[in-house]
Amino acid sequence: MSDLTSARTGVIHDIGYQRYQGPRLGRDYALRSLYTYSLRSAFGLGRSFKSKIVPMTLGAFFIGPALLFTVLRSQGLETVTYIEFPAALTIPSVIFLALVAPELVSRDLRDRTLPLYFSRPLSRTCYALAKAAALFSALMLLLSLALLIMYLGAVFSVEGGLTGVLDETGDFLQGLLNAAILTAVPTSLSILIASLSGRRVLASGMVVALFMITAPVSTLLQEAAGSEDLQRLAGLLDPLTLTSGVTAWLFDVENYATYLTETSPYGLLYTLAAFILTVGSLLLLVLRYRKVAS
Repeated sequence: MSDLTSARTGVIHDIGYQRYQGPRLGRDYALRSLYTYSLRSAFGLGRSFKSKIVPMTLGAFFIGPALLFTVLRSQGLETVTYIEFPAALTIPSVIFLALVAPELVSRDLRDRTLPLYFSRPLSRTCYALAKAAALFSALMLLLSLALLIMYLGAVFSVEGGLTGVLDETGDFLQGLLNAAILTAVPTSLSILIASLSGRRVLASGMVVALFMITAPVSTLLQEAAGSEDLQRLAGLLDPLTLTSGVTAWLFDVENYATYLTETSPYGLLYTLAAFILTVGSLLLLVLRYRKVAS
């Protein structure tokens, strides 16, 4: 009986725990923090030197050609334009996406850290879009830096005074816009595919396979097509050719593929297809994380 009475009259001791009284930064802060962390992770920042080797090596494939073209232009030789430059780095861009996209999303799947992210206030949609934005920004930073090197080299040697500088600036801005166009579609597809596997090697292989399969299939259909119209339509099957078609139409430049030298009749179709593919990939990415078990 005494034990029962003691249990009923027990005392709760205050051992010093206190409620958090500081500011609650909310979802926007969590979203910015995740984006910043993911962008840093794309370049291995905040991690060991070993993690920085691959991003630094890939960065050299972007900066090196820019320096080379700058030197050649200073000697009066004709080089690629700002609009043509991003397409000239298609292979390094694909390799970068194949290596970085799994780094951003596959690690969280493998280590089962998603429940920590999905606890409030960060939602699954915010997580998916932050990762996609970080991957897009990472590739754009490399392309923008390379274009900036070319621009600065050209400004100091351009003829025509202020008029020449303004014309050069306009070409540079068009190059940045084209870089964003060429980056949007491959980035959205790469992050979507990488999110399907928690194994980084497998995810990288799937990203590379996407571009390696669609390109020859599109090429075979173009060669087998009996008319130029079918050839141009076959280019819609390859994401890289698709974005090149958008470039040719928007900037009125000769495309890098001969079957798309006159894409004006199909320019709007290519642009709509690129937009739908980008938005569709992001929507599928959001749906993917809504179904991931937490």
